[in-house]
This record gives sequence, structure tokens and C-alpha cells, in this order.
Amino acid sequence: MSTLLRAVCLLGLVAGPGGAVSAADIERVAVVERAATDAVTDTGASGDTVGDILTFANEVYDEANARMIGTDNGWCVRTVVGKAWECFWTMSLADGQITVEGPFLDAGDSTLAVTGGTGAYAGVSGEMKLHARDDKGSEYDFVYMLNR
Repeated sequence: MSTLLRAVCLLGLVAGPGGAVSAADIERVAVVERAATDAVTDTGASGDTVGDILTFANEVYDEANARMIGTDNGWCVRTVVGKAWECFWTMSLADGQITVEGPFLDAGDSTLAVTGGTGAYAGVSGEMKLHARDDKGSEYDFVYMLNR
């Protein structure tokens, strides 16, 4: 197979059957989660152990952290003690819901997959970047990059 033909085939695999995603097809949704209800349930030995469950149902604010615009609701399972959780949650806004799944790291930023949505967000995919706003874990920046 020629080098040019290989490049064209690879481009088709990367871009997918519908072609490349343009900047016009990506929507940025940035919010602040106030983590007021986070609760860890020990499922085995006392303390931080694999299998512990973190549950939450928190208020979500606009990017300026001034006005409540929705809520989130979800859970995480401890997968690596002191390092990582695997999480699933739904953010509910006035015009629909966005669901995510992926790692929540104890230290540093995390990137989770957007797995779908409802209402105005029906059919979306993409990713969400999670950044702790403080060392206490009381507020988080969530920046969703949604593919339409």
C-alpha cells in the first residue's frame, strides 16, 4: 500500500465516518460544583480502602461561581487507595442533563468522558476536565467540551 493511501486510510479512521469534528461542532460548558454533600462509605476495613463508595448530590453554579444553575448527582468507587476513584454522575441543568464517567484523581486534574445527555444535550459526547479550586476539595471547576 502506498504511503499516500495509508495516510488517507488513517485520516478516515481518525476523523470517523462523519468526518472531522470542527470547532463549530464543539460547545464549551463551564460550571463550578460546590461539594457540600460528599460522603464516603467504608465497605470493608476502616479507612481508605479499595471498594469504598463516595456519593454526592451537589449544587452547580455558573462559571463565575455566582448563580446556581443546576445540580449533580453521582457516585465513585475507590480503585487505588490514596490515588484514584472511578466515577459516574449526571449534571442536571434547566435545558437537559449531561452524564460523565471516568477517573477522579486525589491529586491533580482529571479528565472524564462525556457519555451522553438529554434535552439540549441529547446525543453529545466529549470530555470534561475537573480541577479542584482549593485544597479542601470543597469546590471544583468542571469544563465540558461537548461534541455535537
